[in-house]
Amino acid sequence: MTVRAVIKGVGHYLPERVVPNSEFEAMVDTTDEWIRTRSGIERRHFAAEGETTSQMGALAARAALKDANLEASDIDMVVVATSTPDLTFPSVGTMIQKELGMTSGYAFDVQAVCAGFIYALSNANAQIVSGQAKRVLVIGAETFSRIMDWTDRSTCVLFGDGAGALVLEAEAAAGTSDDRGILSVDLNSDGTYRDMLYVDGGVATTGTAGKLRMQGNALFRQAVSKLASTAQAALVKADVTADKIDWVIPHQANIRIIEGTAKKLGLPMDKVVVTVQDHGNTSAASIPLAMSVGKARGQIKKGDLCVAEAIGGGLAWGAVVLRW
Repeated sequence: MTVRAVIKGVGHYLPERVVPNSEFEAMVDTTDEWIRTRSGIERRHFAAEGETTSQMGALAARAALKDANLEASDIDMVVVATSTPDLTFPSVGTMIQKELGMTSGYAFDVQAVCAGFIYALSNANAQIVSGQAKRVLVIGAETFSRIMDWTDRSTCVLFGDGAGALVLEAEAAAGTSDDRGILSVDLNSDGTYRDMLYVDGGVATTGTAGKLRMQGNALFRQAVSKLASTAQAALVKADVTADKIDWVIPHQANIRIIEGTAKKLGLPMDKVVVTVQDHGNTSAASIPLAMSVGKARGQIKKGDLCVAEAIGGGLAWGAVVLRW
């Protein structure tokens, strides 16, 4: 018998404040057209004053639990992917655990920037397959608006805030590519690329949160090739071919990266879930947000073969093949 980690529920949360591209025209030398043509982004959400990563993550988690018809007490483990925690410690995971009223199980955070949700899914899958947990909440939540340099037009227009969550549950399966659940994972990192995307502060250096810095053109060149290669590696591990894919659910960083990756995989854009125009880059929250929105739109359905892939600071990148 094979054990698979199967998606039982999905949910998301977006802050009330919607920020259109036009709002940046009074802040930096940019235009709505400039932002749209270079990124595909039209608007994004920013957290309200006092609204935190853990609060947003908890709301997304509640939505996922409702979708799964489960209670927080049914969950064994909470793993949160985030690069913008409320505090240096304790973890956002334990904060969400408290907010949900969980008095058992365990919770922790994973930090791999925009690839964080893929890393968190991998961790959750391993915990389920090994028998450590039966049901896991996997959450991506970010407040990137708190680490933006509002004078840098090349970065401040790209990011947004939000949270998405999945409930995974152990199920017995046949051990074939027709199984529902996570079929394969491919993870990668290379610290020699760290200067392409980083934050210029931290506990052990400046004692501050710092601001996001990015070499956009260099990162773009790395992103398309690495995303395509990790997706292809995950497909090989799952023993499926690209022509069988129903949906690619990519990290929502830039429409040109999304299009370029789909082209390398030989897939049309009508097989790609795209939300970047409405959310901007929400880092580790972008894939679960896209999953939740994709399901709500009626795009993603039970039994669909999906590939999720992401790349972020580190550089860290990876892909997951799963059957919904």
